Amino acid sequence: MPEQPAGGLVRPDVTASDAVAIALDHWGIAVTATELGSNQDRNFLLTEGDGTRSVLRVDNPVFGDSARDAQHAALDAYRAAGVAVPAARPGLDGVLTQRWRGLSVRRSAFAEGEAMVDAGYFAPVVLREFGALAAASVNALSALGHPGLDRRHMWDMRVAAEEARRLLPSIGDPALRGEVEIAIAEAERALAAVAAELPVQPVHGDLTDDNVMGERGSDSRLHPRTVLDLGDLALGWRVAELAVCASSMLHHEPERPLRVLETIAAFHADAPLSAAEGRAVWPLIVLRAALLVASGWHQLAIDGGNDYARERIAGEQAIFDAATAVPLAEVVELVLDRLGFPPAVPAPAPADAAPGPLAALLPDLGGDVAIIDPGVESEDLAAGAWLDPDAEDALVRAAFTRGAAAAVMPYGVYRLTRTRIDSADAAATWPIAAVIHLPAGEEVALRAPASGRAVPLGPTAVRILLSEHWALEIAGAELRGPGTTDVVAGAALGVLAASARVRSLVVRVLSTEAPAPPAGAEGAHLVEPDRVPAWRRFSADPAPWLGLPRLAQEDEASAELARRTRIFASAQERYYERPPQIERGWRHHLVDTTGRAYVDMVNNVTGLGHGHPGVADAVNRQIRILNTNSRFLYRELAEYSERLLALLPEQARRGDADREPLDTVLLVNSGSEAVDLALRLAQAATGRRTVVSLREAYHGWTMASDAVTTSAYDNPDALATRPDWVHVADVPNRFRGTYRGEGTGARYAADLGADLDRLAAAGRPVAGFICESVLGNAGGVLLPDGYLADAYARVRAAGGLCIADEVQVGFGRMGSTFWGFEQSAVVPDIVTIAKPMGNGFPIGGVITSQRVADALATQGQFFSSAGGNPLSCRVGIAVLDAMAQEGLQDNARVVGARLADGFRALAERHALIGPVHGEGLYLGVELVRDRTSMEPAASEAAAICERLRELGVIVLTTSERSNVLKVKPPLCLTPASADVVVAALDRVLAEGW
Repeated sequence: MPEQPAGGLVRPDVTASDAVAIALDHWGIAVTATELGSNQDRNFLLTEGDGTRSVLRVDNPVFGDSARDAQHAALDAYRAAGVAVPAARPGLDGVLTQRWRGLSVRRSAFAEGEAMVDAGYFAPVVLREFGALAAASVNALSALGHPGLDRRHMWDMRVAAEEARRLLPSIGDPALRGEVEIAIAEAERALAAVAAELPVQPVHGDLTDDNVMGERGSDSRLHPRTVLDLGDLALGWRVAELAVCASSMLHHEPERPLRVLETIAAFHADAPLSAAEGRAVWPLIVLRAALLVASGWHQLAIDGGNDYARERIAGEQAIFDAATAVPLAEVVELVLDRLGFPPAVPAPAPADAAPGPLAALLPDLGGDVAIIDPGVESEDLAAGAWLDPDAEDALVRAAFTRGAAAAVMPYGVYRLTRTRIDSADAAATWPIAAVIHLPAGEEVALRAPASGRAVPLGPTAVRILLSEHWALEIAGAELRGPGTTDVVAGAALGVLAASARVRSLVVRVLSTEAPAPPAGAEGAHLVEPDRVPAWRRFSADPAPWLGLPRLAQEDEASAELARRTRIFASAQERYYERPPQIERGWRHHLVDTTGRAYVDMVNNVTGLGHGHPGVADAVNRQIRILNTNSRFLYRELAEYSERLLALLPEQARRGDADREPLDTVLLVNSGSEAVDLALRLAQAATGRRTVVSLREAYHGWTMASDAVTTSAYDNPDALATRPDWVHVADVPNRFRGTYRGEGTGARYAADLGADLDRLAAAGRPVAGFICESVLGNAGGVLLPDGYLADAYARVRAAGGLCIADEVQVGFGRMGSTFWGFEQSAVVPDIVTIAKPMGNGFPIGGVITSQRVADALATQGQFFSSAGGNPLSCRVGIAVLDAMAQEGLQDNARVVGARLADGFRALAERHALIGPVHGEGLYLGVELVRDRTSMEPAASEAAAICERLRELGVIVLTTSERSNVLKVKPPLCLTPASADVVVAALDRVLAEGW
């Protein structure tokens, strides 16, 4: 077996001038040459006069012809399997390998694309594609046979521990050297248990982000395409191909190493791994990382001028830090769980049923045992109580106040009380133990809840070995006994000492193979959601031994998504590629079932914020008293209607020569119904049918509101399928419309006037003109100065009515004004409102004049079963009260300005950000590929939203081109959360998406 010298190689002494001569002498081409990086060879980019590019490789002399011939055979195998590789270019004599001054040189086609090693963040889809590419590599090479494959070299993962240990002295940092040495030993021990079971075959050996060229996809991301550099091709463990590839993913977001499970799972899908290979993956990743660090230091020692090696040092260090960030045993179990392999030894079950709640552990306990619910859906944590640092203690105290003799914080219930808001990272929320709290009182006897070998773990903790592989541990009691001994269930263990304070016992069932549990308050040891699958295998619910119900939870978002998919129509939208399961909200935060919190930047429906206690109380009170329909007489309908009218500007309530006062309210259930009703009112009041709507508008989903919805995003055939009573006018978008820039309002209004004249001449006089007061569907684009006043005047002169759709932009969201139409200093004839009226409760409404409303009588009586009922009115009143008491309109003004300033500051650093639209808390960040052409960055916008969700921010896209990040959060958004959003967007734009 040919052998590569240990300890790294010095690159051949070949210059760019030499490369020019080689290309001319052996391939007959005149080129310029630029050196590319390599640790042990020399690579040059050759560029011919016509721009044609190729790559010249000068092999290190340690490699023989047999190895090169094997690489050529592997290239053929890759091509036959559909794996993209550069074509080898034979020399003038038709031979692939040429000789120059005793060195072997080869030339290959230049692989088009972009380098992936410095591409920053990799999205999950990219991580999966690397795994699939590694699988395609082993599948393509599996049948390859060649004597040149059987060679020993330092990057063969079968000798990685040996090579890394040999290079340890090169690491100049003693602390780092110690860490690497420990990591090598631990990974080597883990591999020793399975090494004999690992299949050997030809592998690329260096299939990393540095040896794959990427190609931009339709999603704007860089995707792996072309495999390069077969210099490490040899026989090796099949699973090593995956480990080497996966290790190179780690530095793309080193603080989140477990994302690399995506790569491992994708490999397994196409090249199924055995359980032994599954156990070997992460130890091999650790060894690869250790070898990279050690060899990097060594390479600089023997080849100090190697800039390529010097530039790679930081990335190699990041790979090692990420590979060792989570205990090795834990990551191995995470891998096995992701691949679908069951635990090696499942947790045992109790031999006998427990006699009653805690009776097996605390037989003298008198009274009831309360099971505390600290979970995401706990009713005891309403109104933000979960954010109180004392929340868990408060739950326990409340249980004691109700007379409980003990209060149990259960194992495996994601704790909302540990949720962290305004954070890019998920908090540790899943407990691996049950915690039993007892009130202050006398001494309480403690007994063994199971039989086994009892081993003291100190004066206040004991472990009872249930089997060779599992143990039950109890901590917090004063132990009394002879030390290590066999015990039977019910045997005395000690006491919980008398105390004037609340006392606690921690009970957990752990595998004897479990690593040290992460530290946690009160000994509960909580883990982050992405680490739960491992600890579900390392631990078991102690509830059966304690006579308690099993309550442990798991993240069921995938199952819930599958369930919804089965019953939803394809036209029903959902957010995100892998949506979290949201089951709680508070103010401007959403919380998923694992206790992960997100800043909610899209829910303009809940204007007050989620879970508002005033609204909840209003619903609870009114639903217990009365809820009927508006044909009955009750005070809430008039009270709410009067409150709405009082919010109109004085000019609107007073009326003038051009229009009547707005003094009548009609209540319905939604914005779509409100728009539908407004259109009917306009047609009934004018005796005409034609309604003018603006291009790119969204107004609803009923037949009529959809008819005036012209957005191609919502309906690609919208403009071609409008009914004959709808006329579509140009949208006055000064950023993307027919006329751009300032001072365009009059021109757009003049065009609208010309449309009205043509309609009248054609016998289709206008009944109504409907327009959002701010172009919400475009992302909060403000109308050009003077446009709406001019447009309203022209519509009224033509005998039509002006409808302001305030469903999205009204109700205090603009900050400086309560209504969007106030931005343009106009008063409409009809106003439609909905989304924030009920803070999530379905309320919609129309405000108009008595005369216009009475015109509806010509078409029969108006009635809405739920619109204006006592319950919806009482909710609406509660919303108005809260808006005033909490100063939410002013908060929208202040925090909205802060957000807009932050976004505009980002635009100075990130060219992808174009205009920042809107005002208050209706903003839009438009993403463009070029600020001059305004080419929409739609795919980038969608990908950025996915990355922002990973960082704890919910933002989605809007506009005809779907390239605007819509920013319309609950009006209670805080300055701190606004800053978190801006920082997250900055991070995504800097690191990638």
